[in-house]
Amino acid sequence: MNQQHLIQLGVPPGEATRRGLEFITRYILKGLDKARLASEVEAVVKAPAAFTHDALRGNFAQALLRSSRTIRESTAHWTQWGEGLEPEAVNQMARACQLPVAVAGALMPDAHVGYGLPIGGVLATDNAVIPYAVGVDIACRMKLTALDWPLRDLDRRRDRLVRAIEEETRFGVGASFKERRQHDVLDADWSVSPVTQTNRDRAWAQLGTSGSGNHFVEFGVLTLENELNGLAPGEYVALLSHSGSRGTGAAVCDRYSKLAMERHGDLPKEQKHLAWLGLDSSEGQEYWAAMELMGRYAAANHALIHQHIAEHLGAEVLLDVENHHNFAWKERHYVGGSEREVVVHRKGATPAHAGVLGVIPGSMATPGFVVRGKGGPNSLGSASHGAGRVMSRTKALETFEWEKVNRVLKERNVHLISAGLDEVPMVYKDIHQVMAAQSDLVEVLARFDPKLVKMAPSGERPED
Repeated sequence: MNQQHLIQLGVPPGEATRRGLEFITRYILKGLDKARLASEVEAVVKAPAAFTHDALRGNFAQALLRSSRTIRESTAHWTQWGEGLEPEAVNQMARACQLPVAVAGALMPDAHVGYGLPIGGVLATDNAVIPYAVGVDIACRMKLTALDWPLRDLDRRRDRLVRAIEEETRFGVGASFKERRQHDVLDADWSVSPVTQTNRDRAWAQLGTSGSGNHFVEFGVLTLENELNGLAPGEYVALLSHSGSRGTGAAVCDRYSKLAMERHGDLPKEQKHLAWLGLDSSEGQEYWAAMELMGRYAAANHALIHQHIAEHLGAEVLLDVENHHNFAWKERHYVGGSEREVVVHRKGATPAHAGVLGVIPGSMATPGFVVRGKGGPNSLGSASHGAGRVMSRTKALETFEWEKVNRVLKERNVHLISAGLDEVPMVYKDIHQVMAAQSDLVEVLARFDPKLVKMAPSGERPED
């Protein structure tokens, strides 16, 4: 019996699940009948007041009495991929599935703690959108481009590749272009929300930039075992980028998450970041329109980065693969035995519907993968968005030194242009284990090995 089993029995996420796991451990260590364990737990959950003075069960019972009970009788069903996930990330997923508007959920194997919904959390809701379940960086996404650049020139002409990245995008909080980029996304209707209307000029200045945090632009080797969209098997130089909707997307999230929290001020404090907006409300419609515009804007950022770098190199594009992983979609899914339209939030999760292509990165020194979705119904057609962090940024800065990190990068033939210690390879899970844990959700089509990596320099506030 694990944390998720306790939650399914109605144990509130948090202190109560921790005390429940302690009770289970002590029960087993005492050599008591394991066959009776589930019924023993259920008895305490149903009548905790009867066990408050019990030497073995008392702490668990008292925690149940202190804990906030669920805000609905039965939680929406959700499924977890991967083992050993952060307990609080599991708790966050469970709390999300307690919402009155929640209808189904899934937790990906790269999951870790976020605001409201965990990173790697997938949540389907009924006619409602949750700004923090989309994320602060709306429409954060991946784009991979295979180029006809000679493979041997990854090392021989490295300086040329470095210049292409340095000159054709910008990194850091507030990064922008003095000579602004052009894209037809600027011709869209930016008056759909007061936030987008106010921030259009800022968005234009930041068009084609990459930001900070875990955002990157890198060259590497793409290895195809089989033909993919007309590209023959073999090894290719490829460009991979990761970024989102920059300052304007963050401003959209800030406004509408605050509005949602005002509308649902009665939510328990553990769930305040899960406040929602009904799609039949003016605020919900505004947010949805702004979110979709930010999706177009984030895609335009990547399109310009890849276009300008390819032109800088005089290279031809052979293949493009891209996807969002911080977004919400109106989709049809089977829930409770019948098909219905739901709003699927993927916060740090990759769309993986049957036949859909996507990109799942590792770290600056571990491979990423081009994948094809298998359409897993319990995952709501989703997969992980990367390897997932194993430690906080603060802990990373306290733990690592560049001397040791540089040895690892050298061993793996990775040239780092710039990055912070909070993004080194050791702060991430083993990408191979993550991919193995979701082999039922995606098929691996190609492997990308980073060789030349650019991220925001040390000291920049993360925007991911």
